[in-house]
This record gives sequence, structure tokens and C-alpha cells, in this order.
Amino acid sequence: MKLSDLGPVVLVGAGKMGTAMARGWLAAGLRADRLILVDPKPSDPVIDFAGQHGLLLIGEMPDLAPRVLVLAVKPQIMRDVLADLAPRVGDETLVLSIAAGISLETLKSDLGTQRVVRMMPNTPAQVGKGMTGAVPAEGVNAEDRDITAALLAASGKVAWFDEEAKLDSLTAVSGSGPAYVFYMVEALAAAGVAEGLDPEQAMELARQTIIGAAALMDADPTDAGTLRENVTSPKGVTADALAVLMADDGLAPLMARAVKAARKRSEELGK
Repeated sequence: MKLSDLGPVVLVGAGKMGTAMARGWLAAGLRADRLILVDPKPSDPVIDFAGQHGLLLIGEMPDLAPRVLVLAVKPQIMRDVLADLAPRVGDETLVLSIAAGISLETLKSDLGTQRVVRMMPNTPAQVGKGMTGAVPAEGVNAEDRDITAALLAASGKVAWFDEEAKLDSLTAVSGSGPAYVFYMVEALAAAGVAEGLDPEQAMELARQTIIGAAALMDADPTDAGTLRENVTSPKGVTADALAVLMADDGLAPLMARAVKAARKRSEELGK
């Protein structure tokens, strides 16, 4: 599927994630005159983005049945948005939703269509390094799936799931995961300050260390455990630090609790 052949695509909710996806679609070949942004209160960066690319930015759903309708609004207001959008969903409309916790059943029922895909991207989509999980409803056909894959591939990698329940777990791992990594940078920098480093230097060291480690992992297919071992000399400095992180009360159980809490919240949003 070539994005240059696709349209019209209507994106409802031009926030950071919606705009990140739109930027990727345009870079991958989607024509600007076939992309419509719908946002009643667009931010200045969104207005600038639309102006730079010649996109139609409007406050309410246009009077047409799009080929693809992408829902990028907050879960808390999704039900009201679905009621407004339902009359514009046509027989050929494929609906893609990135709202955490809003089930396929809710989307199908409120919009009156079986052609729905739930997705969960993450913020690295802004730089083409995103990770998106997707689960299709039973009414999604082969062409719909190809369209979805093409749109998602424009901002990173895609993982398909047959069980919708797994999206809550995926949300807790990769959807929220970038925030965990950013907080790790903060914590690592703070630890450096505690050991005598200047705050700006500590942040630069922590930030670039994470950037470099991620780039190495991206370039090297070796599993994460082996990459860790490659940095760790027996009885060395790193080994002593890892002894703390890998203790029974260390990072693994802490991360498990964090991911479990995020999954639980994702489930609650869908009720």
C-alpha cells in the first residue's frame, strides 16, 4: 500500500501524538491535500504545522465519509467524540484509535462499524523510532490491514496482536515506557550530583549515556542481557552497581510493580 494513493485521511485530535503520526505520514508519501486535521482548540505548534504543510485544519468533523478516520483524543472524552463522529463513518471507512482503554466493542458499538483497529503508539514516533501495537476487529479486511501497517510503519515498528487484552499490557510497557526511560535519566543524573558532579554535567552524562545505549541496541541485534554482560567486568565497577540493581528488591521487582500499575489504569480507563 502506497500512502500517496490513500485518502482522505481525517485525524481527530492534533495533539503531540497525532501530529507526530501526521508528520510521519507526510514524510512517507501521504499527500497533504488528502489529510485533514480536526481539532477545536489547536495549539500554536499545530497551527504552524498545518500552515507549513498546507494542511486543512478545522474545528469539527467535515461533511464527508473518510477512507481512514484516526482518533487521537483523550480517553476521557472519547465517548462524546464518538457520538459526534458516528454519522460521518461510511461503509468504506477504516477507524484507527489510539485512545488507551477504549475497547473495540465500544468503538464498534458507538460508531456503528466493524472496521476498527485499536492501536497504542509511543512518543518516539515523533522521530520515526516509535513502537506501536495494533489489534484489529473482526470486520477489518486485508486491505484495511495493509493501510494500517503502512500508516504505522511511517513512524516506527508495528506489532500485531490477536488478543485485545494484551493492549493494556503493551500500553504499560511500550506506550508508557518512554516516560520510564526519561525518569531513569533524571534519577541517574541526580545520583551523579550526589556523588559530586555538577548538575549540568551530570544531566549531559546521563542523557547521552541513554542515547548511546539505545543507539547501540538499535544497531546491534544482540539481546539486551548479552549487551549488559559485555559492559560488565567480573568484580568491576559495573558489577558492583548491578549487584544493587539486580538485588531481590532492585530494579526488576520495581519495574514489575510499575508496569502492573500502568496496565491496571489502562484497564480502568476502558470501563
